[in-house]
Amino acid sequence: MKIYTKTGDAGETSLFGGERVKKYNQRLEAYGTIDELNCHIGLISVQNIPQNYKHELVQIQNLLFTIGAMLATPPSKEKLKSGEDRLQIEKLSDKDVLQLEYSMDHMNEVLPEMTHFILPGGNSAVSFCHIARTVCRRAERMIVKLADEEPVLPIIITYINRLSDYLFVLARKLTFDQHAEEIKWISR
Repeated sequence: MKIYTKTGDAGETSLFGGERVKKYNQRLEAYGTIDELNCHIGLISVQNIPQNYKHELVQIQNLLFTIGAMLATPPSKEKLKSGEDRLQIEKLSDKDVLQLEYSMDHMNEVLPEMTHFILPGGNSAVSFCHIARTVCRRAERMIVKLADEEPVLPIIITYINRLSDYLFVLARKLTFDQHAEEIKWISR
């Protein structure tokens, strides 16, 4: 199978279901940023971090592919016919959001209380968490903008919002576990 199709050479691409749109379409901006986020999370997962976090991050990456597919599918094409079968894109659920909340609560049990904003950094793994967190926030903004233009399942926005919180808590937990310095932001 060839990777290049030449169908995008004029600045258009196909959404799931075949609809052609410009490459700057808001739907593409949203799922493209999810793809970028997924890459950053992959970078965190190959750092020297405990296996349980690596496992969680792979689960999150799989869900981000689901979210990307959901965002790449216009509402009119959510159910596509394939012969006699109906193909449906897997959906997110409240349990996916609850899993992030559970993980954050578990990590927070041992973390010192935050009394100040903290500067991103500490070590590579922590820094990658903060980069992923900011990309996640950008993805959230893109998805919210898309939701202003056409229907987007609210669970997607909720999950991405919670994921950015998770990445922040993970950064703090890795800082704690690896005895890195958490630098407080002190205003001049």
